[in-house]
Parts: sequence; C-alpha cells; structure tokens
Amino acid sequence: MWSGDRAGDTAARVLASLARRDETLATAESLTGGLLAARLTDVPGASRGFVGGVVSYATRVKVATLGIPAAVVEEHGVVSQECALAMASGVRDRLATTWGLATTGVAGPDEQEGRPVGTVWVAVAGPDGSTARLLGLDGDRAAIREATCDAVLALLADQLRS
Repeated sequence: MWSGDRAGDTAARVLASLARRDETLATAESLTGGLLAARLTDVPGASRGFVGGVVSYATRVKVATLGIPAAVVEEHGVVSQECALAMASGVRDRLATTWGLATTGVAGPDEQEGRPVGTVWVAVAGPDGSTARLLGLDGDRAAIREATCDAVLALLADQLRS
C-alpha cells in the first residue's frame, strides 16, 4: 500500500517508478508552498525524474505562469477541481514533463472562497489524461499541508500502477 507510509517513502517509490519508466514529473503547488517539491527532492537521485515546480500561491501566478484560463478562476475559483486540473496540465506543458501534479485548497486559518479550512483539491495530469480528487482534511495548517502531499503522491502512485 502506498498511502500511509512514512512521509518520504511514497515520494521515493514514485520517483523509482518514474526512473524505471524513463518518465518525468513537475509540480504546481498552491497551499503546499513548495513542500511537495521539497519532499521529492529529499529523495537521493530525485533529479532522474523530478524536473521542477511552480509555487503559484497568488492567483495571478496561476494564470500568468501556469496558463490557467482566467475564466476558470472567475467561474470556479482557485479551490476547485477545474483549477487543480488546469494547474496539473499547465505545469506538465510548461515544464515539458510526462506527469504534472497540482495542489490547491485551504490550509487555514481562515476559509477561502467560502470553502472551509481543509478543503483541498489534488490533481495529476499524465499521458492518458488527468484526474483530480477532493479532500476534506482535518488538523492544523501543517497537518493539512502534509496530508495534501501524501494524497497527491498516492494519486500519482495509483496512476503509475494502472
């Protein structure tokens, strides 16, 4: 089982799988603020598969740097499935990788866009399309950010196994 491992285990397994497949990965992070990239680069040899990432904390960075259509943000908000999918696809395209991961949501302490703390979307974009998952997380800001990293890595692990 990939989820529930110690923090670095899933990242190491994902990176090993990518290396075996000669595939690459990029990240688009909002609420995790670089934590996902840090978790990946904590793994020795990460550069074989991890290309880089974009920390798009501000909405304008999501639009300008990741190419998320302004209409997506206006219609659905940044804490949405549509935004998460656009972030994953955008970073995959912009950094020319096999896979793109995205994290967006509310880590707290306050709600955002009328969504409560712990509302998080994670997404994976890959060669066969994109998928997203809604999370309802509990805990403080740090716990929500860590659980978000766990969830997006588990989602990629699922994709790599199929």
